[in-house]
Amino acid sequence: MREVRLVDADGSQAGIVPVEEALRRAQEQLLDLVEVAPTAKPPVCRIMDFGKFLYQQKKKAHESKRKQKIIHIKEVKFRPNIDEHDYDFKLKNVVRFLGDGDKVKATVQFRGREMARTDLGHKLLRRVAEDVGEQGVLESHPEMAGNRMHVIFGPPRQAIKKPTA
Repeated sequence: MREVRLVDADGSQAGIVPVEEALRRAQEQLLDLVEVAPTAKPPVCRIMDFGKFLYQQKKKAHESKRKQKIIHIKEVKFRPNIDEHDYDFKLKNVVRFLGDGDKVKATVQFRGREMARTDLGHKLLRRVAEDVGEQGVLESHPEMAGNRMHVIFGPPRQAIKKPTA
């Protein structure tokens, strides 16, 4: 005869009882007998309303998903010989994206002979990092990938907005 450790609906220990006895007690209370720890010796079963339990689990998962902040990565592209006005315009976008709580990938794209002057890209990305200053946190160093060099800026900790309900 197989025995199980039974936990009542109120959470109290009912001790080790035969499976038939546990099923009978669950049916008397109009509840379900659920095996919660099958690997234990003896297995642990609990008397509960299984439908209500599943509903509460689903609600908890939904609630935790609601509280998550989704951070997007916005990309701003620069060229090594960018004009001052264009630089200021793109820098303003970088600061705005960081203020919204998004990450920003600042990319310098090289074409043709510009590949020989990657130092201009380093210089430009250092300038962006200095100009962003306290409005963003530099999360990576300049990294070259093909004909592009990029860095990633994250929002400062206090700027991350909580989602509104």
